[in-house]
Formats: sequence, structure tokens, C-alpha cells
Amino acid sequence: MMLRYALKTVRARKAGFLGAFLALLCAAALITACGTLLETGLRGTVRTERYAAAPVVVSADQNVHQRTVKHKKGKTKVKHKAKPIAERAWLAASLGDTLAGTPGVARVIPELTFPATPLTEASTNTGGDTGADGRAAYGHAWESAALTPYRLTSGTAPEAATDVVVDRHLAERARLAPGDRLTVQSTRAPRSYRVSGIAAPGPDVRHQTALFFSAAEARRLAAHPGQVTAFGVVPEAGTDPERLRHDLTEALRDTGNGTGGSKGASTGVRVTTGDARGPVEFLDAAGARTKLVSMGGAMGGTSLLVAVLVVVGTFALSVQQRHRELALLRAVAATTGQVRRLLGREALIVGAAAGIAGALLGLPLGGLLFDRFVALGAVPATLRHTTGFLPPLAAVAATLLGAWAAARIASRRVTRIRPAEALAEARTESPRTPWGRLLAGLVLLAGGVVLVVVLGTLRTEPASTPVTFLAVVVLSTAVALLGPLLVRAAALLLAGPLRLTGHGGRLATANLRAGAARAASVVTPLTLLVAMACTVLFVQPTLGDAARAQAREGVRADWVVASRGPGVPAAAAHRLRSGEDVVTEVVRTTVRVGLDKYAAQGVTPAGLTRTWDPDVVAGSLDGLTERTVAVSELAADQLGLVPGDALKLTLGDGTPVEVTVAAVYARGLGFGDLTFAHGLVAAHVDNPLAATLLVGTDRARGDLAAALREFPGLTVLTPAAADSLQAERQQANAEVNLLAMGLVLAFTAIAVVNTLAMSVSERVREFALLRLAGATRRQVLRMLRTEGLSLLLLATTLGSAIALSVLTAFSVGMTGRAAPAVLPLVYLAVVAGAGCLTLVATALPGRVALRVRAVTVATARE
Repeated sequence: MMLRYALKTVRARKAGFLGAFLALLCAAALITACGTLLETGLRGTVRTERYAAAPVVVSADQNVHQRTVKHKKGKTKVKHKAKPIAERAWLAASLGDTLAGTPGVARVIPELTFPATPLTEASTNTGGDTGADGRAAYGHAWESAALTPYRLTSGTAPEAATDVVVDRHLAERARLAPGDRLTVQSTRAPRSYRVSGIAAPGPDVRHQTALFFSAAEARRLAAHPGQVTAFGVVPEAGTDPERLRHDLTEALRDTGNGTGGSKGASTGVRVTTGDARGPVEFLDAAGARTKLVSMGGAMGGTSLLVAVLVVVGTFALSVQQRHRELALLRAVAATTGQVRRLLGREALIVGAAAGIAGALLGLPLGGLLFDRFVALGAVPATLRHTTGFLPPLAAVAATLLGAWAAARIASRRVTRIRPAEALAEARTESPRTPWGRLLAGLVLLAGGVVLVVVLGTLRTEPASTPVTFLAVVVLSTAVALLGPLLVRAAALLLAGPLRLTGHGGRLATANLRAGAARAASVVTPLTLLVAMACTVLFVQPTLGDAARAQAREGVRADWVVASRGPGVPAAAAHRLRSGEDVVTEVVRTTVRVGLDKYAAQGVTPAGLTRTWDPDVVAGSLDGLTERTVAVSELAADQLGLVPGDALKLTLGDGTPVEVTVAAVYARGLGFGDLTFAHGLVAAHVDNPLAATLLVGTDRARGDLAAALREFPGLTVLTPAAADSLQAERQQANAEVNLLAMGLVLAFTAIAVVNTLAMSVSERVREFALLRLAGATRRQVLRMLRTEGLSLLLLATTLGSAIALSVLTAFSVGMTGRAAPAVLPLVYLAVVAGAGCLTLVATALPGRVALRVRAVTVATARE
């Protein structure tokens, strides 16, 4: 009976439920899209390309492991955790004998993979030969061409050290033929090679460009003597790859090279088949999965919190518009439980329809979002977007739960009305804010303050980012609960200025006082929009500007040499060193201390203080060698280190080392947490080329450029120009974060328009009475604009205060200074955007409402 009545109510009041439907629809779509990203991070597969003809691949373990053993109440509990390393881990070439001796193995093919960028005219202009299709270029030994397989379509295999075979894709793009010359920038100085042949892959290779060298030249360029990247294993005819994988694992375990790992080290060997070969080939897939899990979880969680806040406000306004109808039900003996069940069933009906439609819209939205992340470089194209039934199902469930909870919360006041007072109260709004709502608002306000205080103590971005957005949502929820009080206070403060605007201003003041609850439902999404937009837009500039400021203050070099290609070769640095000139090579990586990740760099120790000043606060850089490390204050505090302490860590390629702390410096944001000698880092990274050279010299730019003429793609910059280049890269990275939270902002903007339109549309009778009392359409619209701008001023003030407090706390925690980067023009654009939404969403419904004849509305039966 109650369900049938709820269906009839929804059918009869489609316009009244439209706002709630749209809010829930957007929420379901957003949650589904974020869920697909999360699922891709957890279950996304990577199709192998280079190892297509090798059913079994043997590689080094690409993780650091940590095993903890706890004894409690006579029980032993073992926990094992693993985190990916930043660079490629290598295998001992001698393992090939063990693999070849395993029964069932027909052939073992060693693989060498190293960066090798062909310096065509297009590549030197665009910053490396990734091409328009984004393909990365790698070098290999010709003997490993059988792993794909690649077969010669013209020319011959490379025999001399100066021969190279290029793949068909590169040959077509660069218009190369056998006998042509091609300059390649690999791990050493650029070298000119003769194209001896062109090879075509058997299966489709879409995400990489292959260059094949002679075996000796490939070993020289790989720069890992006695080691290989991986082994491709071809089984004997009739041998099952899975069975062979098991046998190889046992054989390697017997030699002490099994798949196990020790604390803080990347040891062991992995034997993979099928889809598991893809991540071995494309190492960035593991990091991308982790990023998608954290990004999808953060976006989904924030979206859900925002959705609940917005939907509760929308349902509250919807229920308020039906106040007379619900009060009449109470007057004709409907019980409190019946009214609540009615509202709950209505919400479930609307929530089911919106949830299903939103989930269906969220699937293509998730695909578009993933494609955009790939285009921005945040996610590799090799990772497949995975969509299952769980994200849409979770979105529908969350939508149903949110709709039901919103209806229950919104119906509390209506269901408490006594039947005898129902009709009397149905036309007026109580001037008192319920004590429960007031108490809940104060509790959430206190919780928001606590989160802001905690945020000021968090000093790592992964820890502070979730708390940042959670604090915004919690404080905005407190504004929603305390909204009526804030609106009345604002009306009191604005009464004087509004009175000067004439009759419209006086009417607007009276309406704000009398309809504080209705106005508060409008202020909430506006406040959330301003607060969330400012936080999203200014979090990264706050961190990035602080890092760049430290880098500017710490670079003492006269000139900076940067590369439009893969990096600056060591030969270029050697060419510039002469007389009193100092050249500091800077190579960057990521290391792990235990399982914690730290940004690190390697720098040339000789003459370091001439080109670089990280603001040393303890110890000295004079002691920086390949057995020591300089540590930032943040890392020193986290790890409890002082100069002279020993530090065990895992380098980028999984090599465990122990170094001694030589110095502690303050400018960790600008230069990373750990600084090693250049030689130590360069030997354990995939790309040993320097990211930049810091040059201390009296020579002019022209002299330096002339000395580097034989190195394509290198540019001599002033430190200021290098800083500007870094700012451009920072902006490109910020686009990923803006895109990640842009959908939440779009949803909030839709909620603003939705709530404003609903708020204006319910006032048809009020506008008719004003018209009958002598007000013109223009005066009524002016009153609406005045009200809207007053609410915008209140929401902008509250949203700006929330964003400023959160950003200040973020700045204190991350940079040590209360100096958030607020860009005035961007802030004005946010306020202007909110103002446009407010005026449009007020004027259009107002004009529609005023089209109805005043006499018709005033005499209509209620």
C-alpha cells in the first residue's frame, strides 16, 4: 500500500523530485567512474609485446619486501608486505645455465633493455623520440629479437659496433633505409650508427620503438656487465608453460635464487607466464596501478562525501517544499512511522532510477577519464582499462543508501509535528534551530578544526592530501548544519547596506530572515563549491612554489644545461670541465628506506658548494662520497638521523646499501630528501644521463654552447630560465590533479544550480502575492538577484575561510611556513564562476515562475 502511494506521489510530482534525481544521477555516475579507475588499478592487465614469442619469462623481483613476525599469546603471526622499486632490477647472466639445464627447456634467450633514443630532426625539437604516438624507444641486443619475434624485412643483422637495426615503425616515420646514418643517444655519449637493416615484429607492437645492436655494443650501452634484464624461455614441443614455470621456480630456489625476499631488499627471481609477463616488460604499470588505486579511492571517497552532503540538502529542500502536503497527512491521522516510510520509499524509488541511469553513464565517463590520464602521461597506455560489475553495483548501492538516509534526515522535523498543529505550521518556518542540529553542527565544526590542526603536522603529500579534502567536506557539513544561524546573522549584518538598494533590498532582507532554512540549503553547495575549488586549485601551487623557491635559493650555478632529449651525457659534462670551472651532474631517482619511498638525487661531489647550496644545518657536504648521504630535515626527523648515523636503504634498482649520514639540509622540498654522490646513483638507474648540469664558470653562454655543439638537444639556460621551465612542467603535472578533482567540482556546480532552481521554483505563490501588491516583474527579479548575491557573499566568505584555513595548515605542514599560494586571478575566476551560476540559476526559474498570471496562482486551491 505504502509503496503504491509512493509510486503515485513520485509520478504526480515529477518536477519536485527532479532536483533530487539529478543530484543522485551525478553522484552515481561519479562513483562509478572512480570505481572503474580503482578496479583498473587492482585488476588491470598489461599485454606483453616484446616477449610475445617467449611463453615463460624469468626476471628479477621488482619489489622490496618486509616481513614482520609477531608473537602474541603463544601464536606467531607473520605479515609480508611488498612495494615496487623505481628502476629496473637486473639478473645475473650466469642464471642462464641453470635455466637451460631444466628439463623441458628448448631455448633460453637473454634480454638486454636500455634507453636508446634515435635523434631524428623531430625528436630534437620535441624532446626525445617518443613520436606523435608516444612510443618510448629502447635498445636491445639482436639475439633477443627472437623474443617477439622481429624478422628482417631488408638489410642485414648488426655485426659491427656501429651497426643498428631499426624497427619498421621508426624507419617509416624517420624515412630510414639500409645504409643511412642514425645518431642514437643512449646511456653514453651520442653515437652515429649505420642502419644495417629494418625489422618487422610478428605480433603488433604499439607502445615502444626497438633498436637492435650487436651483442658487444648492447652490453656496453646497457652498462651492467655480467647482468641481463630478463630471460625468455621457449619450452620444448608439448611442454606446458605453467608446468615449466613451476619447474623453473623450483630449480632457481634450489640455487638460492627463489622468489623470496628479505627485509628491505629486492632479491629473488620471478618466473611469469601469460598476462603476468606484461608488467615485467612495462615496469611503469606497477606504479600506475598503485597511483590509480590511491587516485580512484581518494576521488571516490571525496565524491561520496560530497554527494551525501549535497543530496541531503536537496532532499531537505524537496521535503520543505512539500511541507503542507506532509502536514496534511499528519492531520488526517497518518502516523510518524507511516510518513517516514513514505518518504523513505519515495527516496528509494528516485534513488534506484537515478542510480541505475548514473551507473550506466559512469561507465563511459570512467573510460574518458582513464583516456585523459593516459594522454597526460599519468598512466601508461599499456595498462588496460578494466570495467567489471562491481563499480556500477557499488554506485547503485551507495545511491540507494544515500537517498534513503537523506530522506530520513530531511523528514525528522516534519514527522515531529503534532497533528493538531500541522496546518498551522505548514505555512511558516520555525525561527528556532533544533538543538540536535545545532549540537551536530558544533561537533562537526570542532572535528573540522581538529583535522586542520592535524593537517598542520603532516609533512608528506600522500598523508596530507586525503586529510586536506576531508577537512573541507567536514567544515562544509558544519556550515550546512549551522546554516540557518549563519543566514540570520548575515541578514542582520547586511540589513543596512541592503536597505540602501531600495524596496528590493528590504524584501530580500525580510526573506532571508523568514526563510533562513531555505536560504541555508542554497548556501551549503555554494560554500562547498568555493571551498573545494580553491583547495583543488591552490594545493599544488602551494607545494610547487615552495619547492621552486627553495631550488632558486639553492642553485648557485651561473648556467644550467638542460636537455630536450633523454638527458645530458657524462661526456658533455667532461667537455665543460676546464680550469676553474665546476660542473655538477644531477641525476634523479627514488629509493626506499624499509618500505617508505623517498625522492633522491645524485650529484657530483667535486666543487659542489660552488654550484649548489641546500642550506646545510648539520654536518658538511665535504664528506659526500659514494659511502655517505646527505639527508633533508624532514627525512632526518622521520628516520631519527643525525650526522654520523648509519642508514640502510634500497637503491632504485633494488640494490641494498648502507651509507653514513654526512649532512642534514633544510631545502628538502627543492632538492629531494636524500642526496648521494653521482657515481652511486648513476650505476643503479635505468637512465644514467644527468637531468641537468649546474655550471659554475666565468665563460659566456656562447662559449658553453659552442663546446656542446656535438651533443644534440642540449640547451644552456640561466637559472631563471631553468626555473621557468620547471614551472611549466609543474603546471603539466598539476593538470592531472585538476582533472582528478574536476568531476567533483562539476558535480558540486550542478548541485548549486539544482538547489537554486528548486529554491526559486517553490516561491511561485509568494511572487504572485508580490505582483498583486503592486510589484513589477523587474522589481521581483531585482529582489531575487539581491537575495542571490547576498547568499553568494555569505557562501564566498565561508568557503574562502574554509579553503584559507585548510591551505594554511597544508602549507605549514608541507613547507614549514604559513604561506599558501593563492593566485588572485584564479580566485576571482572561482568567485565569478560561482556568481554566474547563482545569477543564472536564480533568474531563469524566476522568469518562468513570473510567466504565470498572479491572479491564477493566488486563487488556486492549495
